[in-house]
Amino acid sequence: MTFYSFAKGVVKGIFNPLYRIEVLGKEHFPKEGGVLLCSNHIDNLDPPVVGISAPRPVSFMAKEELFHAPILKSILPRVEAFPVKRGMSDREALRTGIKLLNDGKVVGLFPEGTRNTTGTLGKGLAGAGFFALRTQAAVVPCAIIGPYKPFRKQKVVFGKPIQMNELRERKANAEETTKVIMDHIQQLLDTHR
Repeated sequence: MTFYSFAKGVVKGIFNPLYRIEVLGKEHFPKEGGVLLCSNHIDNLDPPVVGISAPRPVSFMAKEELFHAPILKSILPRVEAFPVKRGMSDREALRTGIKLLNDGKVVGLFPEGTRNTTGTLGKGLAGAGFFALRTQAAVVPCAIIGPYKPFRKQKVVFGKPIQMNELRERKANAEETTKVIMDHIQQLLDTHR
């Protein structure tokens, strides 16, 4: 058993009864090949909740500061997370993300870049569009719905992979592509709230 599987089992055992997590749309998740998983971001609990809900291991891009925190610095690399410097173009993080996607892995992103507690979806950063355009990975939108209140239902909804061929063929820019991804996340939020 890998550390990832062990950690997923432990977190599932705590979170599923506490937050009554309901997962919808697992059937849309590609069983193999690179997947760029893009979700809204409402709480610090989002990465573990999306991680235990996804049918495949997810490598999350996480802010670099977390890799210096006492306990997290030893756990994050073992659960396949990788660091990104916020507020700048981090070439190393971009290279890592592209390599993972090209190697057929799942990369998890929160395109808003930070938690958004307003209840509305914020503007997405260009990184999501960059990864979508630079790889042939399937792009799966995800919506996290609920307030993270103990014993109240929390939903994680995976949408159908977004068709990227037209955007890739006409060489759309990263900002436009990110907007398309954010629109799909918004549709999931509107449909399942």
